[in-house]
Formats: sequence, C-alpha cells, structure tokens
Amino acid sequence: MVLSLLARLAHRLGLSPIPLYLLVGVAIGRGGLIAVELDEGFVEVGAQIGVILLLFMLGLEYTGQELAENLRIGLPAGGVDLLLNFTPGVLVGLLLGWDVTSSLLLGGVAYISSSGVIAKALGDLGRLGNRETPAVLSTLVIEDLVMAVYLPLMAVLLVGTGVVAGLISFGVAIAAAAVVLIAAIRWGPAMSRVISTHNDEVLLLTVFGLVLIVAGVAEQLQVSAAVGAFLVGIGLSEPVADRARELLEPLRDLFAATFFLFFGLRVDPGIIPDVAVLALALGVLTAVTKAATGWVAAGRLGAAPRGRVRAGTALIARGEFSIVIAGLGTGVANPELAPLAAVYVLLLAIVGPIITRYADTISGVVLRRQLAS
Repeated sequence: MVLSLLARLAHRLGLSPIPLYLLVGVAIGRGGLIAVELDEGFVEVGAQIGVILLLFMLGLEYTGQELAENLRIGLPAGGVDLLLNFTPGVLVGLLLGWDVTSSLLLGGVAYISSSGVIAKALGDLGRLGNRETPAVLSTLVIEDLVMAVYLPLMAVLLVGTGVVAGLISFGVAIAAAAVVLIAAIRWGPAMSRVISTHNDEVLLLTVFGLVLIVAGVAEQLQVSAAVGAFLVGIGLSEPVADRARELLEPLRDLFAATFFLFFGLRVDPGIIPDVAVLALALGVLTAVTKAATGWVAAGRLGAAPRGRVRAGTALIARGEFSIVIAGLGTGVANPELAPLAAVYVLLLAIVGPIITRYADTISGVVLRRQLAS
C-alpha cells in the first residue's frame, strides 16, 4: 500500500518513483527508522525477477538487427565508457592506500551503470522510443559484456585460482553471450512463431518461463541474467512481442518496485556518515564522466545535443551490479569497500533518475552556453 501511494505521488510530480522506493527501503531496513519484519529471502527473489522483467521489456523495444548495428556503432563509445568510469574508481582506491585488488573492485563499482534503474526511469519518462535511447542501450549491453570478462578475472585475483582456470571461465562467459546474441538475431522470428498462441494464459506462462530459464542459464555461465532476459526480448518479433508487452507490463511494475525496495533494505543508515564525503566526491566525479560517455555514444548515432544530454544523464544511475562487485571482496578486499559502495550506489540510484527527469532543462543550459561562447 505504501509503495502504491509513493508511485501516485511520484507520477503526480512527474518523477520516477525509484528514489522514493529506495528511501523507504532504507527507512524500514536494517538500522532504519522503523522496524518492519520482512522475509528478505522472499523479497530478494521478487527483486531478481524485477530486474529480469525490466530488461526483457526493454529488449522488446528493439529488433536483433537494430541491436547489432547499435553495438557496432557503439563500440568506440564503450571504450570511452571503460576509460572514463573504470579508471576513477581504481585511482581513488590506490590514493586511499588500498591494495590493487580492492582498487580494481572499486573501479568495477564505479564503472557499471544500473540496467534496472535506467530501464525503469526511461519507461516512466516515456523515452524508450527516443532516438538517443539505443545509444544508452548499446552502452549498457557493452558494459554487461565487459562484466563477463571482468568478474571471472576478479575471481582469479580474489580466490587465487590458476590463470588457466580463469581464462576458461571468462572464455565460456563470452561464448555464452555471443551464442545467445546470435540466436536472438538469427532465429528470433522462428522462435516467435513456435511460441505464438491465441490463448493469453498459455502465452504468458510460455514467455515468462522462457525468460526465467534463459536468464538462469546466463547467470550460471557468468553472463548477467539481465542480459539473457534482454536478448530474449530482442528475439521476440511482432505480434508476439506486442502481446507479451501487454501481458507482462503489470508484473514488471510489481516486481520492479520490489527490487528497488529490496535494494534500499540492504543499506544500513548507520554506515552513511563515515563514508558520505568520499561517496559524494566519487559520485560527482563519475556522474560527470557518465554524462560524457552518453554524450559521445548518442553523438555517434546522430542524436541532437538535447538527446545527447538525455543519454548522458540516463547513464548516471548505478545499482545492483555494483553491489554484487563489492560483495565479491567480502572478507578479502579492504573493509571500507562494501560501505563505500553501498552509499555510492544509493546516492546515484536516487539522484540519477531525478537528473534524468530534468535532462531537457540541463540541455537548455548547455546549449545557451554553447551559443554564448
């Protein structure tokens, strides 16, 4: 009931409800203002389904051919993204006196944007069909593919497994992502014909089950479950895609709210004062570098300055993947990593959608300055 009231308030104000969901989660979570007994295991499962459905529904907006073309054009921007956003985290860790492994983990935390938060914000603001959105999308996909290499490599450094084992691990991850992508592009229409049915219940269960299976397999192969779900959405063609969108949209909204609530539940307000200044400084720095990434990525697709600003602000939000990266170092990496990552992500997950909402206002300021100069 509380989440429904927050959603009403947010929509009345013309904002995404994500920041409100997060703040409520912090308020009722561990060490929060109000003690509420929740089954975190149940909420966590709902949260995972929320992220999967967010990315699946985003994938329905594009065809495989569009994705392949956007990835081809977006690869240089992906390199800019890696340079501008991974490097600051690593440098901050080294300047704090952390070891190399902990610094590399902080680099990953700072690098990857939140697919879940961004997909929800773009949907709330009605921007999924905008010209600059494919640039945002291709950047997110490239980031997740980079994670397919990064996570196994970090596992090698943290656990101390052999180089050969590490190479095999991320080789399997890359191959799995490539296979799913090719399958979505080449055999998507055939898959759509196979699962097509006039019965809404059968179609709902078939599509939902397929999404969960592919996402689960992708997760086991060290590829993001969200990427697997996204590629299933890419593979479905009309009219199946249109009907799936209509049937699954209410479920997406329900489980997405659960995801953002759960994320807030995991942040202990007591740790915020100790790392607030450092998290704010890193947040400001990487918000600027993400905005620059979006500006470059959307520019390569021919977007106007207003669209380039929209793309840049959309990429600011960090989320679930950054927390996963920080969690890899539990008991091994610098003990300050986890609280810093939690506050940093909470800050940008709240501020990111708000800045995205006012991207047009920001672009107006940028354009006026360009004209003045």
